[in-house]
Amino acid sequence: MPKLEGFEFWSRTLRGARHVVAPMVDQSELAWRLLSRRHGAQLCYTPMLHAQVFVRDANYRKENLYCDVCPEDRPLIVQFCANDPEVFVQAALLAQDYCDAIDLNLGCPQMIAKRGHYGAFLQEEWDLLQRMILLAHEKLSVPVTCKIRVFPEIDKTVRYAQMLEKAGCQLLTVHGRTKEQKGPLSGAASWEHIKAVRKAVAIPVFANGNIQCLRDVERCIQDTGVQGVMSAEGNLHNPALFEGRSPAVWELAEEYLDIVRQHPCPLSYVRAHLFKLWHHTLQVHQQLREELAKVKTLEGIAAVSQELKLRCQEDISRQKEGEKPSGGLPFFHWICQPYFRPGPKEGSKENGGARSKRALEEEEEGATDVLSKNKQKKQLRNPHKTFDPSLKPKYAKCDQCGNPKGNRCVFNLCRGCCKKRAFKETADCPGHGLLFKTKLERSLAWKGAQPRLQEPQQAGPGEPGGFPEVVGSALA
Repeated sequence: MPKLEGFEFWSRTLRGARHVVAPMVDQSELAWRLLSRRHGAQLCYTPMLHAQVFVRDANYRKENLYCDVCPEDRPLIVQFCANDPEVFVQAALLAQDYCDAIDLNLGCPQMIAKRGHYGAFLQEEWDLLQRMILLAHEKLSVPVTCKIRVFPEIDKTVRYAQMLEKAGCQLLTVHGRTKEQKGPLSGAASWEHIKAVRKAVAIPVFANGNIQCLRDVERCIQDTGVQGVMSAEGNLHNPALFEGRSPAVWELAEEYLDIVRQHPCPLSYVRAHLFKLWHHTLQVHQQLREELAKVKTLEGIAAVSQELKLRCQEDISRQKEGEKPSGGLPFFHWICQPYFRPGPKEGSKENGGARSKRALEEEEEGATDVLSKNKQKKQLRNPHKTFDPSLKPKYAKCDQCGNPKGNRCVFNLCRGCCKKRAFKETADCPGHGLLFKTKLERSLAWKGAQPRLQEPQQAGPGEPGGFPEVVGSALA
């Protein structure tokens, strides 16, 4: 059967999906996908998988895809991050029998993506992306799709989308933010960019960004003309978003925990989901926040969730008639509802607009001497620990590679470089515990001390142990 493409692929294989759960690292695992599907999601993506690790590590494949096969979990798109055409296709070939399409992540804006050279940090390398999509389109038995972020310029974003379409992309998800818009600098996604892309390409387009409730989904489809809408953060805080419901948090928390018991996943995933679902309640009952962070078992997490439910029911019983939600929330804290990420502090606008998240944090720490939560935890474990850069020990560098050298190295090198040189020169370095010269001398001394074995003399013909005497000719 020929591979379906474009709108035929969307309408037949993806069943015309309009409500889509985004790929989310450590968050869109099987249990969460099944919960979302029960509450209106029509298409789900796996968490982003690293193509190179997927190719070389059988356990990684098993844990992240092969063991998560479930008939209810379709249609499903597997997403990879990659920067090499051959590696991307090898990974996709190993995954294609377990999904309905393969997606290339071109939208991750995080620092780890910058260091790994993937995600949104490939968006300027059009030749490489063309080769990756083209090769995947030729080799795979399922369609290849892409998830991108926009450029500041609409026309460049449109040309970018058209390039991917021409290379063989069969469905495009457009996140209406640039790669610089993340964390406290996220801001609103641009539906104008998404609308322009939808008009310029002849393949289905999904929109991503500014989706917190079902009204946003309907308005986005109407304003941009896209085929479907993808939700990430909105889905994490209210998995019933696509149903247009805002149920009590414990209703979805209990249902999710029941699914996890049937389809186990790492405890860290479960804890992260409960923190998102109970986010607003944990601002009220903060002592249970620490309890949720500390528990080590699934049943322990379930017990904390049950305690949160009881606290909420007590709050409901004490609720006065006509009382309104506090903290500017649209609903009371025990109701699933959107979370609006706070923006950068107003003071940053006065000094030339947006700066990076790290720059904002450094400025804040420098001005108030307040340590981050992570550093505060480290200091609790070790009260003598200091984070003052001027007090950090200074290490002398290796003469060859620049790594810290050994303080007692006879060659003024790091251990790796010292080992190579000591081996080459048959020398010792007591500072690094390398004794090539000493071991050679001991070996030679041992050999010299061994008694020489006398070679047995060969017996002559006719003698005992010798060759028999040959009389006459052998032919006689």
